[in-house]
Amino acid sequence: MSQDTAAIELKYQLFVERVAATKLVWALTSKQGWANSHAQHDEEVGVVPFWSDRALAKICARDDWRSFTPTEIPLAEFLENWCVGMAENGTLAGINWDATMIGKEADTLNVALDILNRLSAINSAITFKNYSSINEFITEISEPFD
Repeated sequence: MSQDTAAIELKYQLFVERVAATKLVWALTSKQGWANSHAQHDEEVGVVPFWSDRALAKICARDDWRSFTPTEIPLAEFLENWCVGMAENGTLAGINWDATMIGKEADTLNVALDILNRLSAINSAITFKNYSSINEFITEISEPFD
């Protein structure tokens, strides 16, 4: 694993731990909508970037995104609406990108599973609209992988 890949994986793990702890995810919005880009490996694949902290999102509100503002998304909404919806659309999540737009591009169901597993590990209470528990949510979104 290269040093860059290791750094990106570390930023991803920090994202998972931080959002599980704070129950907040950050994204950038403007009057035009949510900040988005395309995947490094395929311009046909969309990526929506998310951050674990407002300050990290704010750093990326520059150049083409200079009119964008960091906006919080409650974790339950992120998991149920964003991750599941983006998976259906084939859109990836950009995780904790830095100012040069470098960071992990991840399948949103994998992101959701990692966060749900972290929530379970820390015995965190979280209320979902569509699932009765963390374990039910994990079971539901794990089925496509079986």
